[in-house]
Amino acid sequence: MNRALPVQELDPESTFRLWLETFEATLLQQDDAALARMCGAESYLKDMLVLDWDYRVHTGPEAIGRAMVEGHRRRALRNFRTAPGRTAPVLVRRAGRNLIEGYFAFDTDIGTCDGFVRLACPDGNPASLRIWQILFALNHIHGFADRTGDNRPRGDNYSQITSPENWSQDRERERAFADRDPQVLIVGAGQGGLILAARLRQMGVDALVIERTARLGDVWRARYNNLTLHNETTANHFPYMPFPETWPMWLPKDMLALWLESYAECMELNVWTGTELTGHSHDPVTGEWSVTLRLADGSERRMRTKHLVAALGVSGGAPRRPTLPGLEDFAGTVLHSGEFRSGLDWAGKRALVIGTGNSGHDVAQDLYVSGAEVSIMQRGPTCVVSLEPSAAISYAVFAEGRPVEDVDLMIASIPYPVLIESYQHITRKTDRLDKDLLEGLKSVGFKLTSGADGTGFQLLYLRGAGGYYIDVGCSRLIIDRKIPLLQAEDMDRFVPEGLRMKDGSVVPCDLVVTATGFEGMQGAIRDLMGEEIAARVGPVWGFDADFNMRNMWKRTGQPGFWIMGGAITEARLFSRYLALQIKASLDGLMPA
Repeated sequence: MNRALPVQELDPESTFRLWLETFEATLLQQDDAALARMCGAESYLKDMLVLDWDYRVHTGPEAIGRAMVEGHRRRALRNFRTAPGRTAPVLVRRAGRNLIEGYFAFDTDIGTCDGFVRLACPDGNPASLRIWQILFALNHIHGFADRTGDNRPRGDNYSQITSPENWSQDRERERAFADRDPQVLIVGAGQGGLILAARLRQMGVDALVIERTARLGDVWRARYNNLTLHNETTANHFPYMPFPETWPMWLPKDMLALWLESYAECMELNVWTGTELTGHSHDPVTGEWSVTLRLADGSERRMRTKHLVAALGVSGGAPRRPTLPGLEDFAGTVLHSGEFRSGLDWAGKRALVIGTGNSGHDVAQDLYVSGAEVSIMQRGPTCVVSLEPSAAISYAVFAEGRPVEDVDLMIASIPYPVLIESYQHITRKTDRLDKDLLEGLKSVGFKLTSGADGTGFQLLYLRGAGGYYIDVGCSRLIIDRKIPLLQAEDMDRFVPEGLRMKDGSVVPCDLVVTATGFEGMQGAIRDLMGEEIAARVGPVWGFDADFNMRNMWKRTGQPGFWIMGGAITEARLFSRYLALQIKASLDGLMPA
């Protein structure tokens, strides 16, 4: 095994298999120093609920060796094997390194786990392999694996006619909760709430999802007319049910709304639409919530449940409405971008859009193509990238041919320092690719940023900062002055007929759209749960001191209360780990 070869001549599968055998033997010996020697000087272990019930990152050989040995003593890690059904080990070059990437599986006293590792392979000598990044992630608790494939339900109770009631009648009874209360109540039936409910159902947990809108999917259906997802469909598949291969690469909001309805039905999820949480209290002795629900017919239903989940999506809170001088004097219509529907309603009218993030640009472009005379006002520097090729680079890994669940694990393995380096590298590349676009924007006075540390739009999103636009055509309209650009620093105040600038000129308007974002998830928690619980939970979204998302997908400062948020990519991955924690709590596996 020690013979050096040109790196490209290494057989990644046999090399990885031998490395995994050595790794397991070293771990079973509980030799933290030997484990440390298997790591590179720059090395990271990301643990997701395996070594303890938390998300943790261990940095450096000594810390990794120590964490693995201590975790093994708690959980008895064993039976390491190449992961059946996952992407085979491959030799790749990433971040200037020759790497072997491989997936593995293993068991603990709690359940079966996933693993992913990137092994630095500098010289073709298998003996010189060193861990750069390694991920441990709990996949399922023993006895509660996903009921898919060969493990799917047989349906004998229907095929052998053991009951006078059919599947549809059973589903209606289950969905009604007339004879029981749910173990988990999920507030919000967007992608996050439904995906979490699907995960919980696979684990045998009885969950009810409530949604205040009248129809599943209305959270997307009611957005502005031309909204389309800005990342490719290959990155947005739902667990257990990928999108049809015939669906477009860029998914319109109404197709996604339709998908939410279909997903809930096909995954047998219990959802009540037109239903709101109007009251709640938590008993610290029993650990139960008492909740009051207002149903679609105006009646009330009181329930008790062990776990309450707020499924908030990406933005979470209510519209953020700016205080603008004189706006109360404006004689026209003022809408927030969350209230704007279609530019066709304003054809032939004059409009001003305030804000240059995604929504602001999209609304302005929709108004322009609908025949309105529209201007856009910038309030601060904005990160702009082209949809293709630049924004697509961040999601290119989903188009490499790996199953989406394998890509999720690979992305989850990336530690924060490497994430920063990766997005700085990508941003430098996209700035070069988009040079003409960016120079054109600067020529008309558009203010640009790549983020405080040059990490671009993805880190602006993850940090909750906003202020980015993935260009689908509005930038060219601004460059060509078809949509005039205004700067907030040049405005004086609104007057009845429009916006007066400091030079005395007036921009006439019939409509003002404030594309100024939303209050955020903490505001949504405050609106849903009240000031006391919101304060107990604390900040939501953005990175905490350990570079995990704050109060997301894990226990919060309020016992029995969880937050499920993020876009489809985050919801698909972290729904499993949130569901596992809830299941473990119900079964008494998690410490208080």
